[in-house]
Amino acid sequence: MTHKDNGKCSRFRRVALIMSGATISTDVVIIGAGPAGLFAAFQCSMLKIGCVLVDALDEIGGQCVALYPEKPIYDIPACPAIEGAQLIERLAEQIEPFGVERLLGRRIEGLSGASGDFHLTTDKGDTLRTKAVIIAAGAGAFGPNRPPLEDLTTYETSGAVRYSVRRKAEFADKSLVIAGGGDSAIDWALSLSRIAKKIYLVHRRDKFRAAPESLSQLEEAIARGVVEKITPYQLKGLQGDGSRLAGVEVATLTGETRLLEAEHLLAFFGLATDLGPIAQWGIDQNRSTIPVVPSTCQTSLPGIFAIGDIASYPGKLKLILQGFSEGAMAAHAIYPIVNPHQALHFEYSTSKGVPGSE
Repeated sequence: MTHKDNGKCSRFRRVALIMSGATISTDVVIIGAGPAGLFAAFQCSMLKIGCVLVDALDEIGGQCVALYPEKPIYDIPACPAIEGAQLIERLAEQIEPFGVERLLGRRIEGLSGASGDFHLTTDKGDTLRTKAVIIAAGAGAFGPNRPPLEDLTTYETSGAVRYSVRRKAEFADKSLVIAGGGDSAIDWALSLSRIAKKIYLVHRRDKFRAAPESLSQLEEAIARGVVEKITPYQLKGLQGDGSRLAGVEVATLTGETRLLEAEHLLAFFGLATDLGPIAQWGIDQNRSTIPVVPSTCQTSLPGIFAIGDIASYPGKLKLILQGFSEGAMAAHAIYPIVNPHQALHFEYSTSKGVPGSE
């Protein structure tokens, strides 16, 4: 297998990346290098199951890095608060002793074969032969739902209009319009209110859909005047020179308009998701998710498993910690596929350790 180091490795790339057009044989291909995929790689490695991570993004981390690297996450066990990028850094450190290889900037296109002998191809000409597949692709290929505003693209290019926050410091002492009524809009309004000069929170209804504690904090922020609630209004237009934003025009359903002076618009209207070629593989689907057997995370196709946000079953919670659990269950369910004549003797990590821990 040939590798290359292009000198542009991020802090998350601690192993050599595989050149385009590679031919690879492994036990498991994990599609998606977000939190669930990374922990599945750890679980497979602990069982001495070889695996390769594949992701369409140019770095590992999925939505944690692409959408909210500096956003605190509060429901990771033993971490009272951890930012998205920090979580990915910890997960990368966890698999580092195993040297798990990564195909980044690649999208899986084709699938053929059956359990124990699958053949996958990527859009960069790679061929992967594997005994099992774990789909940990989150919501699939994702992108923001964009508001239908004139000249939107030019302001996106300049960074005046954004759909995620990569570095909070960029918004210090800035006037911001935050549009949306869900958790992302509320969380960022609260977080950025500590450094921004002014925040307008725009929503088409007076009620917001967020965690009760967040809503309570929002009411306090509004009462203190650090956030101004603009409801019931919708985005109507952008004003500026095509690069720098001067203001955001909003309107009610009855036609009343208002101009909010701001340097940035942060729009949080959710993600447009697409399973891509995976949708053509013949796996049972349900509203852009993949139903699985809860005890193994196996899909309707033997040898193919799904974990994380893309997996669905009764009682499913879309939490990172549940994706971690599913990664462990899938790895154990895959073991007999990889080792059909060998029984798995369960051991705790405290007993067997990891490479270099002796």
